[in-house]
Amino acid sequence: MEANMRWVLLTALAPVAWGANYWVTHAHLPAGHPLWGAALRALPAGLLLLALARRRPHGPWWWRSALLGLLNTAVFFVLLYLASQLLPTSAAATVMAASPLAMLLTAWALAGQRPRRAHLAGAVVGLAGVALALPGPGGGIGWTGLAASAAAMLISSVGYVLAARWREGADPLAATAWQLTAGGLVLLPPAVLVEGAPPAVDGPTLLAFGYTTVIATALAFACWFAGLRHLPAATVGLLGLLNPLTGVLLGTALDGDPFGARQAAGLALVAAGILLGRPRARAAEPSAGPAAEPSAGPHLPAGRAT
Repeated sequence: MEANMRWVLLTALAPVAWGANYWVTHAHLPAGHPLWGAALRALPAGLLLLALARRRPHGPWWWRSALLGLLNTAVFFVLLYLASQLLPTSAAATVMAASPLAMLLTAWALAGQRPRRAHLAGAVVGLAGVALALPGPGGGIGWTGLAASAAAMLISSVGYVLAARWREGADPLAATAWQLTAGGLVLLPPAVLVEGAPPAVDGPTLLAFGYTTVIATALAFACWFAGLRHLPAATVGLLGLLNPLTGVLLGTALDGDPFGARQAAGLALVAAGILLGRPRARAAEPSAGPAAEPSAGPHLPAGRAT
């Protein structure tokens, strides 16, 4: 029991780190540099995890890593950066909390994985919770930020379906390291061409980038995969709910984002929808992983709302 509790606490660091990353990106990372922001998050973290995993891609995993790195890292991290910058922290966390439900529906549309009625009910309940929890007009919610969040969920969902189909023959941590590295390398040329030189950073910004890269990406994914190896899938899935909860609490406490009965009821519906809509893992298989930050991953594994 004591050993399990240690693994629970270690695994919980991942969704808490992802939830806090919404606020770090919103409050401390430079606006107008989503390409550099995503590249500086992905590439150093990928190299750190490669040093830990010590495995190179083999066979088809060379091109698979490039494709998944494009979807799950490059495009996803850019869109997540934009959503975190353009939306209030609590709103960004709440919207991305629906990513497991988006992945469920994407798997149905693209891979023919027909969900049960309970899963469809979970999708409806969760989306209703997101709509309820978001602030009304004048609450800082813009269509551009919402579009970035929706696109991030769609891209990470497609990447998740592909990663789930290709998961055989690859260590999850190593595969994540390859994707992060590939995605970071893909981002460098467009970052230079579109945004020019890397953004100038002061001390607080450098610390923020360090948090995003080392804590919210490299360390978070290492902790998450450690939890997947030592804890039941259902336990890990429940811990993922700490992601939106952390984002909402930080946005409310540090930025003064509105939080009342409506937001509490909306988050409760999101949690209920995720519990209903999360696919049941077979006894011999681990959970697909975290959402969207991340969608990650992510998938970067599924369900990450990083």
